[in-house]
Amino acid sequence: MSKRGRSGARSAGRSDAAQSKAGGAPARGQPGKVRIIGGRWRGTRLDVADAPGLRPTSDRVRETLFNWLQPMLSGARVLDLFAGSGALGLEAVSRGAAGAVLVERDPALAAQLRALAARLPGGEAAQVVQADALAWLAQQPVAADAAGEGGAGFDLAFVDPPFAAGLWDAVWPALSPRLAPTAWLYVEAPLAMPLALPAPWLPHREGATREVRYALYRRAR
Repeated sequence: MSKRGRSGARSAGRSDAAQSKAGGAPARGQPGKVRIIGGRWRGTRLDVADAPGLRPTSDRVRETLFNWLQPMLSGARVLDLFAGSGALGLEAVSRGAAGAVLVERDPALAAQLRALAARLPGGEAAQVVQADALAWLAQQPVAADAAGEGGAGFDLAFVDPPFAAGLWDAVWPALSPRLAPTAWLYVEAPLAMPLALPAPWLPHREGATREVRYALYRRAR
């Protein structure tokens, strides 16, 4: 959830106003915390850094999301593409995912995530990558095709980019080839923005708060 640069995760960089996201970030100068709400790391507090535009997914939305996801989480390979506080990727591992890659562009936030993962029992299942999200995706192998050629692909991806940066259209073509054929995809966007992913993604569940629209998609078989 850092919002740095064109496709960083969730803290704003040079153009703070352009990169910030509406939503439940703590007031400037008042860094806060969110918590892991289920699984083996339940109750672990995650710092929400004092960074412009940092807007972690709320506890209530994550509880709803992971109720939707629970049947498929066991053993899943997860990608948290705009990690920020790490709330989504770490929650997935806490609840039974085999592992998660957390991509975070901001060096300080990435270092914070690595330190947290090192303190958690089994935290090596959370791999923190300090990188620009789109540049990192471009370097990853595509998922296996019908002939079995390619990488394993991620079973679940969380996509919650900086709202003002308009990255969704750039993310889909880069991300889809890196996902498994039966992958799930979670998306957050501003409330006023229609969520309409291109084929082959089909909506599974969706919801909204006063400021955010969120939805879970499944690749059509």
